[in-house]
Amino acid sequence: MAFPALLLLASLLILATIVCRWVYLFLWIPFNIWLHFRQQGISGPPFMLPFGNAREIVRFMKEAQAKPLPAFHHDFVGRVLPHYIHWTSLYGKCCLFWFGTQPRLAIAEPELIKEVLLNPKGAFDMFELTPLARHLIGDGLIVLRGKKWLRHKRIIHPAFHADHIKGLVSAMVVSTEDMLERWEKETGEGPKEVDAFQELHVLAADIVSRTAFGGNYEQGKRIFSLQEKQTTLAMQALRSVYIPGSRFLPTQKNRERWRTESEIKSLLRVLIASKQEELKEKSTNLLGLMLSANNEEREEDTMSMEEIVDECKTFYFAGKEATAAFLTWTVLLLALHKEWQSKARDEVLSVFGRHGHPVAESLDELKIVEMVLKESLRLYPPAVVLHRQAYKDIKLGDVTLPAGVQVYLPILAVHHDADLWGPDVSEFNPARFSDGSSNPAAFFPFAMGPRVCIGKNLVMTEGRVVISMILQQFSLDVSPTYVHAPMQFMALQPQYGAQVILHRMS
Repeated sequence: MAFPALLLLASLLILATIVCRWVYLFLWIPFNIWLHFRQQGISGPPFMLPFGNAREIVRFMKEAQAKPLPAFHHDFVGRVLPHYIHWTSLYGKCCLFWFGTQPRLAIAEPELIKEVLLNPKGAFDMFELTPLARHLIGDGLIVLRGKKWLRHKRIIHPAFHADHIKGLVSAMVVSTEDMLERWEKETGEGPKEVDAFQELHVLAADIVSRTAFGGNYEQGKRIFSLQEKQTTLAMQALRSVYIPGSRFLPTQKNRERWRTESEIKSLLRVLIASKQEELKEKSTNLLGLMLSANNEEREEDTMSMEEIVDECKTFYFAGKEATAAFLTWTVLLLALHKEWQSKARDEVLSVFGRHGHPVAESLDELKIVEMVLKESLRLYPPAVVLHRQAYKDIKLGDVTLPAGVQVYLPILAVHHDADLWGPDVSEFNPARFSDGSSNPAAFFPFAMGPRVCIGKNLVMTEGRVVISMILQQFSLDVSPTYVHAPMQFMALQPQYGAQVILHRMS
């Protein structure tokens, strides 16, 4: 056979292979999964070539974010999860949709969510982030699975022990005091409007710098700036269907990702090296404790420098973004609901006095503040959705899930479900937590089970300290310029800022 004919035949075989692979991925698998769930009475929006329902999701979110809410109320799930609300209204709370060729099964039943997160049968775990999104947190504890996750957790977990967190309270107090001193100067001549979202971002960054790295905001400022850029790029990647191999293309965004990633890692290596030198003295910051625990491991079980860098990226990201969002919504809620602001302030003054700083030993006495924090987390959880993936065929309730299906757990929707929380579900009512959670399986802002957020106690401690110190010195009102527009970014945040009026307490 002549060479041109052989070349043509080879080309046809390659093309046929590509077409068969394409048909298998984009038609055969989606059809069989759709049929599998259809036979169990579960449906959803039709699969659209080639991106599933991803473009619809983006369209729904853009339309929702184009209009702020007409008033400051707490019935806003449809603005943050518009695709979920639309599809569940058509197909039921348990419905199937697609992100690319990846099937996602929405589950809103608390007992089923609990089974997924507690994972007693070992079937569910974190799903694989796209390579473009992983630039933000790398291979940190949040995304790891299996033996590597267990090894990292064993080394990192002691740093988050309750006794160690108590030792970080003084650093939280110093950071908060710096912010409040600046506020006092700015309110010297009367009430002052501030953007609490911006202020508390800086505060959260300063606190994570002190508690995790023994520094301050100025020392970590460049890293935070780079991570904000990386966050924007990561969100674009998370909302787009990843095309295999596209991360290697020298596009403008990829080059920006590479440059940002390289500089972040370089800065963190320098920071880690300096902390290694300080380990000769007793360390109380999270990085020092992690490095100490790592040094005590057998050589084959230690984390490498690159793994430690990835965990530091997670410290910086989660310690700032999620905590700042949590504190922002709490401040806004107290500014809107003055009766609870007064109750919380009276409690703080009874425990710490007008000028006394919070101390770790007395934080547990703040029962009302704790209730306020939990109600803030119920109404405005930093993470609005959790994803898990089934790694083997499993029966969940009455539904059989094939391996490879992701489960979509809408924290925000469950937290706002009137069937679970009662007719006052959209009201700010901290009293519902007076005896703990009124429905533990329906309240999971930090997830639950083996993958519960390792920083849960640290975040709650930070919340008690910061809110107590603000209430000691200031009365809060919602500014007339505030526009209520919750939106999902990396964490649930106010789209146009969080303007509040500060009044110095006499």
